[in-house]
Amino acid sequence: MRIAIASGKGGTGKTFVATNLFWLASEMGMECVLADCDAEEPNVAGFLPGDTESVTEVFQQVPVIDPNKCTFCGKCYDYCAYNAILYLPEKRWIQVLPDLCHDCGACSYACEAGAITEKPRLLGKVKRSAYGPRSRLTEGRSEVRVYSAVAVIKKAIHEAGNKKVTILDSPPGISCPFIATVDKADYVVLVSEPTPFGLHDLKLSVSTVQQIGKPFGVVINKAGPGNREMYEWLKEYDIPLLMEIPFDREIARIYSDGGLLSREHTSYREMFRRLLKQILHFQSV
Repeated sequence: MRIAIASGKGGTGKTFVATNLFWLASEMGMECVLADCDAEEPNVAGFLPGDTESVTEVFQQVPVIDPNKCTFCGKCYDYCAYNAILYLPEKRWIQVLPDLCHDCGACSYACEAGAITEKPRLLGKVKRSAYGPRSRLTEGRSEVRVYSAVAVIKKAIHEAGNKKVTILDSPPGISCPFIATVDKADYVVLVSEPTPFGLHDLKLSVSTVQQIGKPFGVVINKAGPGNREMYEWLKEYDIPLLMEIPFDREIARIYSDGGLLSREHTSYREMFRRLLKQILHFQSV
């Protein structure tokens, strides 16, 4: 079962929930893998150091236009659906914009003059690590200045494979990296905090997950301060509240030290155990 841990904004506790669920599943003897899909800022390894097994580079084929062969017909420009070609026919000038290119190959197909070749561009790397005898970690990490991390995320999920439990630590927000992660999940856990800002972004992520057609539930982190508006909204729309994690200075201390709450506190270990059982029970229903 693939479980995506996601949210509409950063800082809600996605990695906190993902790492504790993974550690618990591993301790229970399950064959499991945790994929860090927040490729722009991966940080799972800070909590779960593993032994590196392999590193795979992710490339994109970027078109290169030879001005000496180009007839400046503009067909490649017309074929490009992503506006990744800057074309000035009156100046007889044409150039590919690599950051907008999606490696679809349409321009190469359109060119009848043989003026377009391709060169590889490094987008990022995917690292696979061992964590215990049956568990694995997969980390996607984008290169600096890469416009989109989607290709790296997809490769990280592919490298994660299909285990008894596969946990996907999603990027924040609801843009393309979020979609690329939750689209591969069987169940989505949305982590939020009971504040007006948290509720605003939760509504956006709930709407997005519903449009994709994924089953989901909500974990409220830092519960206590704030107001009851989020709870009332969840009740009004019959959205499952899976777990509450209290606003606790001790939790913050453990997390800031790179620790795992489930490993250090028996009571919280049981909370995450119940959360995992709820999610896995959904698959069996």
